Amino acid sequence: MDDLKKQAYIFASIFNLANKLQILGDEFDANVTTKQWLFILAVSTFEEPPTITEAANYIGYSRQNAKRIAADLQKNGYVVLAKDKNDARAQRIKLTPKCVAYFKSRDGREIEFLEKLFSGFDAKLTDGFYKGITKLGKNIQEIMD
Repeated sequence: MDDLKKQAYIFASIFNLANKLQILGDEFDANVTTKQWLFILAVSTFEEPPTITEAANYIGYSRQNAKRIAADLQKNGYVVLAKDKNDARAQRIKLTPKCVAYFKSRDGREIEFLEKLFSGFDAKLTDGFYKGITKLGKNIQEIMD
């Protein structure tokens, strides 16, 4: 198979795999969807509680979608939304102790899930895949900019 066919296959496979990963992730935990988990993960990477817009931009969600996810997470007690001190229009997202404890309790299951997902990957394959997906992400960002 030539490079162009491989690239087309990779392109199509990303969508297929994304759908399957979302299904697997949603089945993994009845309390939190895959998109909610990714949102919580994004919020946890900020030193200070991010705004909805900052979290949305970080993970590539629309602001409207991020706001809906944050509202659902707040209803379930995983986050608190509070007005920004400097900009009353902006809402900051803070993870609750319930959220932190909940995700800490499922750490072992998440590691087991990742190990199954990447079964058969050795260090060389993992490193190559990591480099490829990182480069693809940079190329996508350049096109978007």
